[in-house]
Amino acid sequence: MTTQRALITGGSGYFGSLLRDRLREQGRPVRVFDLADADDRPADVEFVQGDIRDASRVQAALAGCDTVHHCVAQVPLAKDKALFHSVNVHGTENLLRAALEARARKVIYVSSSAVFGAPKSNPVTEDTPPNPGEAYGRAKLEGETLCRQFVQRGLDVTIIRPRTIMGHGRLGIFQILFEWIREGYNVPVLGRGDNIYQFVHADDLAEACILAANRQGTTTYNCGAATYGTMREALEHLCIHAKTGSKVRSVPMTPAVALMKLTSVLGLSPLGAYHALMYGRSLYFDISKVQRELNWQPRYSTDEMFAQSYDWYMANRDTLLRAHRASHHRSAVKQGILSLVKRVL
Repeated sequence: MTTQRALITGGSGYFGSLLRDRLREQGRPVRVFDLADADDRPADVEFVQGDIRDASRVQAALAGCDTVHHCVAQVPLAKDKALFHSVNVHGTENLLRAALEARARKVIYVSSSAVFGAPKSNPVTEDTPPNPGEAYGRAKLEGETLCRQFVQRGLDVTIIRPRTIMGHGRLGIFQILFEWIREGYNVPVLGRGDNIYQFVHADDLAEACILAANRQGTTTYNCGAATYGTMREALEHLCIHAKTGSKVRSVPMTPAVALMKLTSVLGLSPLGAYHALMYGRSLYFDISKVQRELNWQPRYSTDEMFAQSYDWYMANRDTLLRAHRASHHRSAVKQGILSLVKRVL
């Protein structure tokens, strides 16, 4: 395996920082490119400050790197359509162009299951036609289209589509869930909560990215857990694990989704359009292709990753709430109107 440096765009974020650590464990020199440095960056990891939309900074970050893991993204919590496009599309184009000019050996583009929106049928395969239902998913799909265009120009790109990422250190919207359960409040599901919903542990996803980076040839992989169930089951099992008295309560789906959309638009809730679209709907991947071609076997079930994430949050909560982290997924989130909703469930 080559020992040249790997570049991680968005390497100060939740998944980027975890991928950074996994690459270091395998002896790979790593460089991080991001807007801000992470407070937990090891001394032997280079940091290049810059905006993915600044082509000259991207070129500078790529110098001497043979592999690129492109993790930079404006996520649904940002709720900014202009940023979705400028960062997730124009920024990706800058990265791909710079990688082509630098003759990078491999680019891993971390996409999203949001490119499928709410699919008409499951399981979703790599051949399922994408059909994003909101701005974030559309921007990530445009990024995939750019990847394929640069493949035609000679760049080796593999697209990784993860299901919703979980794992120790993951905050964002999950921090609200963990707080409710910590306080013993009930948590909602839409309708009966019988929608089948797949997650993927960040460690498993990092392993898939590393394996894909070592495989020559462009392709696409859908990545998710091998063991999962309904949304109600996931939350009920977490409540049982936490032992705080929280229960799962059903709320009518149609008015709840309408309220989620309205409060999001008005800035009263941290939830974005993607959360309103998908929380009550099924989405799960057929992962046989990535298992077969990369010999990738996800280690964590939904129950295991939720329990681990909650326990880690409880052990680190006081420090986390005082810290200013580098990304939405590593930061605590203000509950807004949700702090009132939890009192009536």
